[in-house]
Amino acid sequence: MPEPAFTRVLLKLSGEALMGEEGFGIDPKVAQRIARKIKAVVALDVQVAIVVGGGNIWRGFKASSQGMERSAADYMGMLATVLNALALQDSLEHEGVFTRVMTAIEMHQVAEPYIRRRGIRHMEKGRVIILAGGAGLPYFTTDTTAALRSVEIGAQVILMEKNQVDGVYDADPRTNPNARKFDELTFKEALTRDLRVMDRTALTLCMENNMPLIVFDMMKDDNLLKAVMGEKVGTLVSNGSPANQ
Repeated sequence: MPEPAFTRVLLKLSGEALMGEEGFGIDPKVAQRIARKIKAVVALDVQVAIVVGGGNIWRGFKASSQGMERSAADYMGMLATVLNALALQDSLEHEGVFTRVMTAIEMHQVAEPYIRRRGIRHMEKGRVIILAGGAGLPYFTTDTTAALRSVEIGAQVILMEKNQVDGVYDADPRTNPNARKFDELTFKEALTRDLRVMDRTALTLCMENNMPLIVFDMMKDDNLLKAVMGEKVGTLVSNGSPANQ
């Protein structure tokens, strides 16, 4: 079997991916499907870190726009990511995958505190680390957390799952049938065209640290495994070739 293209990856998983067709919360069957896809990657001795969102349970920005104090709303969103992380951990361990949930906000009864060197050591021992609680600070999204953690742990790529969207488009393909998909894109192009791949802070962090990003639909076929093997799936966002940087 060919060797994986990446040996350490960070998977950015949206909260919405966990709710399936339910419209809210966590669908255990969907969580199990996701766990099986991650298990296939771990079986290749690929080290995996996961940053999970909380949008299936709580959206801090939406709540703050309706009058709630922003910091309080964001902290509530961080707690929602912990719920998702624990559900994902349970699904992974049902598949026989060893995991550790690590949180940016300490809660010793349910998870370890996030410590960079400890997280790296867990991955070196073959454990999947699920990084919850965002960055532990309000005003920072889980996209920014993914960019930050990927650099901290020395990941080679961010694999960004998009719920029911198979890449980056110039418009929303769910509402615009004429939307055009990009196979490759530079961070500068994404920022200039305001393509909303990630928030601007996250994109800038990836650009400055030369952290490539693959945006794809994880639930379609074996896309997660294909991305790890280096096959073309979704949209690659990077600084481009050295001649274009």
